[in-house]
Amino acid sequence: MTEAGPGGSSAAVRRTGTVAEFDEAVGLGLVEASDPAGGSFRFHCTQIGDGSRSIPVGTDVTFVVIPGRGGAWEAGDLRAAASGSTP
Repeated sequence: MTEAGPGGSSAAVRRTGTVAEFDEAVGLGLVEASDPAGGSFRFHCTQIGDGSRSIPVGTDVTFVVIPGRGGAWEAGDLRAAASGSTP
């Protein structure tokens, strides 16, 4: 069974957003969704997909919405979005 996130979207659906906050000392951050469903989702550094445990504020990401502690929805499996350009 698949969990349904805010707006009835499936938890397995990748969404897009930007890292709005990240406190490296405590490992907690916030993603602002930029897709039509919108919303803000907290995340823990263990949800950063590349295993680095750190992500710069302003990074465009893709993520999935997962059930978190206390019944809140959180961002999971954060991955830097492909920029489409070469540095």
